[in-house]
Amino acid sequence: MNSLPSAIHTRRSWLVLALAGGLSAWASLAPGDPPRVDVVGVEPMPGQGMEVRLLVKLRVINPNDSALEYDGLFVEMDVRGKSFASGVSNARGTVPRFGETVLSVPVTVPALAMLRQALGMAQGDRSPIGYVISGKLSGPQWRSLRFNSAGEFKLPD
Repeated sequence: MNSLPSAIHTRRSWLVLALAGGLSAWASLAPGDPPRVDVVGVEPMPGQGMEVRLLVKLRVINPNDSALEYDGLFVEMDVRGKSFASGVSNARGTVPRFGETVLSVPVTVPALAMLRQALGMAQGDRSPIGYVISGKLSGPQWRSLRFNSAGEFKLPD
């Protein structure tokens, strides 16, 4: 009868060791620094109804010593502190180690968001337009890298 508690203790020890090994292996898959993402271009696209569609070009910079694989991209943009646009892309590829690539993401601007920004400009607000872009690069095997970047641009006089 004494062998049964010993067997349970041995199984428990192996389970703890396997779990610890699995967690350390999973932690080694974690990326280093998050990618830097900057808006480098915006082009109009055909829209439907009252929505506006834009093709946003993003420069993704990988500051890590290993390549960054991605399989899908989600983006949200805030302009002047208000939600402005969002979009997704099923693009797939790799950003080389200490390298960069430009990704294009179609985004939709709801009519209300566009109207809100137009009213601000119509009221004479010529201050620099601040934006925040955030999102995630989906990667293989449940790895997703979140990013957040901010900037501003000035309207021409």
